[in-house]
Amino acid sequence: RAVGFRATHRYFRPDWSPERNTEAFGGCAAVPGHDHQYQCRVTIAGPVSAETGMILDLPMLDRLLDEEVVRRFDGRHINHDVPEFAFGRTIPTCEAIAIFVWERLAARLPKGVRLHTVRIQEDPNLYAEYRGNA
Repeated sequence: RAVGFRATHRYFRPDWSPERNTEAFGGCAAVPGHDHQYQCRVTIAGPVSAETGMILDLPMLDRLLDEEVVRRFDGRHINHDVPEFAFGRTIPTCEAIAIFVWERLAARLPKGVRLHTVRIQEDPNLYAEYRGNA
């Protein structure tokens, strides 16, 4: 399943000089940040229900994605509005956001259903996929 959200982010470490941030992150370190039309794709795994023909009812998956991804990130500046990505904490890269989403979704899936992949895509040429600690 895929959902989209528009959000702003900035790659920046407050313990580094502006020059070092620019060297490491290029234009992504510039104030105030830049936005993307992100896409989050989630693949789940588990037994297919003989009753519904699905691993997980789509309305439940849609609700989880809305609560854990869309409502949390859409229209936000990730560094300012999502505490886990505040300056000095986690840099809001695709990789870090994918792990963050994984941890929240995995904890809420019903017994027997597991995440296979979380993919966070910033644009057509930049994305990260996370498949757990495997």
